[in-house]
Amino acid sequence: MPDGLSKRRTAYWMALRPIRKRVPNMGADDKMQNKGEELGGKVKEGLGKVTGDHSMEADGQSDQAKANVKQAGEHVKDAFKGK
Repeated sequence: MPDGLSKRRTAYWMALRPIRKRVPNMGADDKMQNKGEELGGKVKEGLGKVTGDHSMEADGQSDQAKANVKQAGEHVKDAFKGK
């Protein structure tokens, strides 16, 4: 890796450090991402059913289950925060 590239990357992350520390809660972003993963799983499951691809259908169901577990974790965090 060229030395100049390494210095630019370091400068980039050092510049972002104050911004990342100022962001107090990314809960809404996490919830939207989880919902997107769930919808993606539904699409994948539907495509698997339509095409007869059982592997894709199972992957879709798995993606939905993962997203639901993440959403449950967000609900637990919200309950402790009192939202």
